[in-house]
Amino acid sequence: MILGAAEWAIVGLSLKIALWAVILSLPFAIWIATILARRDFRGKGALNILVHLPLVLPPVVTGYVLLVLFGRTGPLGQALDWALGVSLAFRWTGAALAAAIMAFPLMVRAIRLAVEAVDPKLEDAAATLGASRLRVFLTITLPLSLPGIAAGFVLGFAKALGEFGATITFVSNIPGQTQTIPTAIYAFLQVPGQEGAATRLILFSVAISALALILSEALSARMRRKVQG
Repeated sequence: MILGAAEWAIVGLSLKIALWAVILSLPFAIWIATILARRDFRGKGALNILVHLPLVLPPVVTGYVLLVLFGRTGPLGQALDWALGVSLAFRWTGAALAAAIMAFPLMVRAIRLAVEAVDPKLEDAAATLGASRLRVFLTITLPLSLPGIAAGFVLGFAKALGEFGATITFVSNIPGQTQTIPTAIYAFLQVPGQEGAATRLILFSVAISALALILSEALSARMRRKVQG
């Protein structure tokens, strides 16, 4: 499978967007997953629903909400522009935000399962020896959850790489700026004679997605083996 220079540019931008999306959202995913796994509080169900809402909402709806909030005339968009001079709408940074939001539920779910698999007795033993809650998390919970965290990272990356609806609604499909693999495939399929380029990108997407699933399954299997023995 040989990609042309323009197609490699699309792949490079897509990888950049997906990587930044999961890197920036991973700390929040770990935090939320740990709260959902270890805390009982009023509103926990509402938080769980809010986290997983992007999975069930049409992606176009998520993109429209982002456009309303973070667009140039939106309240958060105007605040970012005034405070930091940052604009997200119709920029690759906006594509990264959209991809992060769509990938976030998958990351939280994988990490939450990993945290729940950690024996609470280990955490309680460390706490009785005088370790603070933060130290217990950093020295026990986090290391034992690493396979699940890695699996969540991989799944989130694959989801971010394949995001289409929210991205095209929020940042459009601007070549060289916001055109990712899915939006490029859509654009190529609208132009007669561009089926070959679309097919090459489709094959690349299939290969990356399959690799991500294999890696995620391997990490999940490792986590299960730790729990069982």
